[in-house]
Amino acid sequence: MKKTICIVTGSRAEYGLLRPVIFRLAAIRSFVVKIVATGMHLSADFGCTYKEIEADGVPIDATIDILRYNGSAKTNNNLDTINTINTTNTTSKAIGIGIIGFAEYFAKTQPDLVVVLGDRFEIFAAATAAAVACIPIAHLHGGETTEGSLDEFFRHAISKMSYLHFTSAEPYRQRVINMGEAPDRVFNVGATGVENILRMSLMTKDELARSIDYDLNRPYALVTFHPATLEKDTALKQMEILLSAFDETDGLNYIFTKANADQYGREINHKLEAYCESKANSICFASLGVRRYLSAMKYCEMVIGNSSSGIIETPSFKKPTINIGDRQKGRICARSVLSCQPEKHAILHCINKARSGQFLREIADQENPYGDGKTSEKIATVIQDFLDNNKINLKKSFYDVKRQDHVQ
Repeated sequence: MKKTICIVTGSRAEYGLLRPVIFRLAAIRSFVVKIVATGMHLSADFGCTYKEIEADGVPIDATIDILRYNGSAKTNNNLDTINTINTTNTTSKAIGIGIIGFAEYFAKTQPDLVVVLGDRFEIFAAATAAAVACIPIAHLHGGETTEGSLDEFFRHAISKMSYLHFTSAEPYRQRVINMGEAPDRVFNVGATGVENILRMSLMTKDELARSIDYDLNRPYALVTFHPATLEKDTALKQMEILLSAFDETDGLNYIFTKANADQYGREINHKLEAYCESKANSICFASLGVRRYLSAMKYCEMVIGNSSSGIIETPSFKKPTINIGDRQKGRICARSVLSCQPEKHAILHCINKARSGQFLREIADQENPYGDGKTSEKIATVIQDFLDNNKINLKKSFYDVKRQDHVQ
């Protein structure tokens, strides 16, 4: 009998990273792949990005609306709505709704494996429901650290609920093992973001300009800024500081992608929309989609903000990244990543350094620490081995790493 694999996606960025894995697993004859879209994919406020999945010819088996916005783009219901994710209370409600929805879906479909990526609250809800239903979980991008956001503990909790682990770098593999996961279930496969860059057919600069209806002849920065969700009431102030720094920078245009459905993400987006309406050199998008986003990254002068894409994907283009604040603190970074606090003078200093010929020469020969671009192939090989050969035993033993500190 064919094995059923459920792949859960809740955001534009996450789908782009899962995309090569989806196609790779769907090509294996012994598998039936079912896609579940949730979270921001179903919200008009965040670009109705479930349409990007459908545009790829990938059928969506189910939608689970955990944000419950009025006028949801994909579903209608009579339940109370969560009008904005801007408090811990509303985030917790979204998680609760998600656990209920995924529990019902898993009870109906009974997949043999659930594949999840990353660290967001939507994925935490899906993983919790799968773990309680005794469905094995394969987790991508475990072992990483993002000290400034709630994602930090969501990620580690998902790792402990998971059976198979696919990390993006060897130090992250070791960290998952340190959490008690047996080494023979933890695989360093690199990042699918690097695979997308190396294997996807990206747009020419003219094609991209026509697609987004924006003149790209002038140098531009690609900007994404999310709230640091473990900080209280800093998001809007930090966004104001960032925009103020841009006002003092000459010779750059700015292409913004909006913030996620995190606490205060919607407030950031409202401020961003108002800024772009008043500035001829700025434009913003709810979502560019993976191909347009990576194409925009290819031709940009630098990436600015606090998105993981600036750390994981951008180094493959030999482009500078200005990583602001603590949201991504703790991640492995290439030489091209300049980190600074959300202070105007620090941001301006990094922008000037990123534009200098000396810095560009220093990063011209760097290697991306996140793999060789063969990630989906490695993941599919491991999953096929474990499923086809019935090697999964959910009664995991805790793997104790022996301390070597005092060994002579």
